[in-house]
Amino acid sequence: MKPLSDYSIGFIGLGLMGRPMCLNLHRAGARMTVHNRSRAVVGQLVRDGIEAADNPAGVARRTDIVVLMVSDTPAVEQVLFGSDGLAGGLRPGTLVIDMGTSAVAATREFAGRLQQAGADFIDAPVSGGEIGARDASLAIMAGGEKSAIERARPLFEVLGKTFTHVGAVGAGQVAKAANQIIVGLNIGAVAEALALAESAGVDPARVRQALLGGFAASRILEVHGQRMIDGNFTPGGKVTTQHKDLRQALDLAAGLGLSLPATRLNMGLYQTLIDSGDGALDHSALIRLFRKSDC
Repeated sequence: MKPLSDYSIGFIGLGLMGRPMCLNLHRAGARMTVHNRSRAVVGQLVRDGIEAADNPAGVARRTDIVVLMVSDTPAVEQVLFGSDGLAGGLRPGTLVIDMGTSAVAATREFAGRLQQAGADFIDAPVSGGEIGARDASLAIMAGGEKSAIERARPLFEVLGKTFTHVGAVGAGQVAKAANQIIVGLNIGAVAEALALAESAGVDPARVRQALLGGFAASRILEVHGQRMIDGNFTPGGKVTTQHKDLRQALDLAAGLGLSLPATRLNMGLYQTLIDSGDGALDHSALIRLFRKSDC
């Protein structure tokens, strides 16, 4: 028997990461109902035996648990409370899980509104990019009540390699903000380091190999460093998404009276990349700002 054979799950947001996550839940035996703004991807999933709903409310009416994987906080609000939104079809006891990266204050507000409607809410953003979504090796960081977390745990075990219950609602998004600061700054560090090696006439592939054996070793150097060397910027995580996540982290910090100067500088570099027309590339394309041939 498959691990999710008794589960009826809705999935809204079938983009770069949402689609492979949805397919992993389907393969684990869940009865899936999906909705997405773009209908083309929905048609592909229907051919795989997944049901489709015309709107988020329709997803809520057919399922017990609904996973959101949409682009940003306004998109979450629209899916939840807009015309034909999820809230219009929720049944008492429905569990809503936001697995995208959303603003902390808004996340807590959304949770309160859904709880008044009799639904449970978890914020469970992920790290690992498209590779992690496809390979079911995501790192999942969640905020919510213990009972809701335990109800969602079988889904997380299918979707991810590691799972941490960080704290109450909103704590998952705080952890993801911290994650994105580290990712963004590390991509910047790797980009500058490899650009330096290239400018000095040293093979960046050999520099990367040497660094992977010491304290500079990281997943960013391993994966994104290789992308930089290959010049392969097919998005696993977009520049625009990285910029949005850093802005959310800075907004959170500002609300706490905290200054994050390195994060602000790093966000500015991504903004420069967006302004140059490279916003849809993988965030490892940041190296294009430092390579002499790309300047």
